[in-house]
Amino acid sequence: MADHGADIHAVIASLVDAWGRHDAEAYGAQFTDNATYTTFMGTCYRGRRAIVDSHRALFDKPLKGTRLASEIDDIRLFGTDTAIVTGRGDTFKRSPPADLTKVQTYTMVREADGRWRIAAFHNTQRKPLLEALTFRLAPGTRPQPA
Repeated sequence: MADHGADIHAVIASLVDAWGRHDAEAYGAQFTDNATYTTFMGTCYRGRRAIVDSHRALFDKPLKGTRLASEIDDIRLFGTDTAIVTGRGDTFKRSPPADLTKVQTYTMVREADGRWRIAAFHNTQRKPLLEALTFRLAPGTRPQPA
């Protein structure tokens, strides 16, 4: 049986590498043709071409010179061809931040060619102060260890 965890980690590593080279085509190659990509601002891109085109524009201007930090917290397999991956990430210019500020969810599928690709990506900006306040006011909202 294949090591799906290693294959999935390799896809995320390819994203980080492509971002570091500002290679929008290589970045987009990690997504399915019909993938969705939701940014922390709530913008939703549909399809690999839209993901590539938007990242080309981002790499040319607002995210020029940035790199991507990413860590995977959990991989849950649903059968042999679907996985939900949760983790954290952030962009940076000089050195990776100690605390990654984005919470990320990837829905990944193994396609007919045997490669894992991202079918859906959702990026949420973490708000630690608001989170702490919520936990203080409503302790029952604090996530419990699994």
